[in-house]
Amino acid sequence: MSEQSKTPILSRLRPAAGAVRGKRRKGRGPGSGLGKTAGHGQKGQKARHPGNFSKLGFEGGQMPLYRRIPKRGFVNPFTKTVGTVNVKDLARFDAGATVDEAALRKAGLIKRKVDIIKVLGDGELDRALTVKVHAASATATQKIEKAGGTVELVVAAPAS
Repeated sequence: MSEQSKTPILSRLRPAAGAVRGKRRKGRGPGSGLGKTAGHGQKGQKARHPGNFSKLGFEGGQMPLYRRIPKRGFVNPFTKTVGTVNVKDLARFDAGATVDEAALRKAGLIKRKVDIIKVLGDGELDRALTVKVHAASATATQKIEKAGGTVELVVAAPAS
């Protein structure tokens, strides 16, 4: 066996001959093929601006579309996304279980990223559960406590 065949294949990988070409050096004299105007042509806005002159949404001086259309409404950057769970959905947990965010996600009741989990009062509950959520409606709290369970409010982690 030759010494070369003993070395790992990955360390011997090389591109095929002539496959890799040198970097094109623009504006470095007439011998480079892209000297003087460096491929920007003669004069004009596109020749004078450095790099790629393509401002996003630029329409050649015409008022851009994103400035022509009317703006409506308000988007609150500090809004919190609330995941809701009804009392009837809690019936799938065993009696005496602790229902928190991890348990709700495992059961598939909460799928997306949410800031707050709130229990709403739709439906009935027939078993005692310890529910640890960020918020609960008065009706939901009443129904959970009527079934012998407790509702513990957890403080939401501040958004980073």
